[in-house]
Amino acid sequence: MSQLANQHGAINLSQGFPNFPEDERLLQISERLIRENIHQYTPMAGLPSLMEKIAQQTEKQYNRKVNIATEMLITAGATQGVFTTINTFVSIDDEVIILDPSYDSYEPSVLVAGGKPVRLSLNNDYTPNFNRIEDAITSKTKMIVVNNPHNPTGRIWTEKDFEALETILDKHPQILILGDEVYEYITFTQPHISFNTREKLKHRTIVASSFGKSLHVTGWKVGYLIAPENLMYEMKKVHQFLVFSVNSFSQHAIAEHLDVVDFGEVSRMYQRKRDLFQSLLKNSRFELMPCDGTYFQVVNYSSISTQNDVDFAKKLITDNGVAGIPISVFYNDATDRHMLRFCFAKTDETLIQAAEKLCKI
Repeated sequence: MSQLANQHGAINLSQGFPNFPEDERLLQISERLIRENIHQYTPMAGLPSLMEKIAQQTEKQYNRKVNIATEMLITAGATQGVFTTINTFVSIDDEVIILDPSYDSYEPSVLVAGGKPVRLSLNNDYTPNFNRIEDAITSKTKMIVVNNPHNPTGRIWTEKDFEALETILDKHPQILILGDEVYEYITFTQPHISFNTREKLKHRTIVASSFGKSLHVTGWKVGYLIAPENLMYEMKKVHQFLVFSVNSFSQHAIAEHLDVVDFGEVSRMYQRKRDLFQSLLKNSRFELMPCDGTYFQVVNYSSISTQNDVDFAKKLITDNGVAGIPISVFYNDATDRHMLRFCFAKTDETLIQAAEKLCKI
């Protein structure tokens, strides 16, 4: 869709990346550091000063104390963290439960490991269906992937959701959890509940986070994993021969930036953008779905067209000059409920221009 948007000069609300400037303080730190002697390998698991800052933030945010020597790993983006996690623990014929619509890197990572992806649909309101999850568990189930806050739908799990999962997993102690929490600092009307806070699940959970999302520097590709020592010990073996160590410059810059960044302000900034985008589309023919977190707004276009969502998304670019992502592509069975995902991590000017075009439809 981004390629098609470029071809037609459309406003690109499809791919999930910000188009506004980075934090000026981060740029100033970067300008100073570029001349310093920081350009050689960091330790394999990550830059110690960055890991210490992450540990401090994790304790502040989630009241979880993390041993940086044994329970943390800096990764080349959260996607590499996802791949490393799955390919450490999933073997041939192991089953991995993935909740659709889902981020597109989960299934390929399972397939590379020789495992079997088990794709289960969320409810129509994009909340988890725990009856479906429990029915899908077999003796071969090795892992469940939980993306919260959720891409592409923007929904957030509640306390009751976590309690339901805990009840199910009490019966299946062999199952691991991959908690993809890359949008953890982009939440709105309700707080994000992290696996870092779940005492019943922490011992079997790998939590993936992303500075690309939290600091809106997606191209830096720096993320991290937090997991108990016995799991982290195994993941480091894969990480060492996959990337060895992560970009040193970015790690140094982020480590300094964490002294001044306010993740609460990051969340408030995105909430302002969400509220602006929603207000601009209020009188359009699109129906706005709930957006609890992330920087994605899902809309239903049923009152506009009966076209399938892929064709409608293409027509929206060619005829109306705005690019979105059809939700069906996030499903294994291409479920089409006439939904599109728009990214509102854009300048106010971009959002206003896009909304003007969408409101004319």
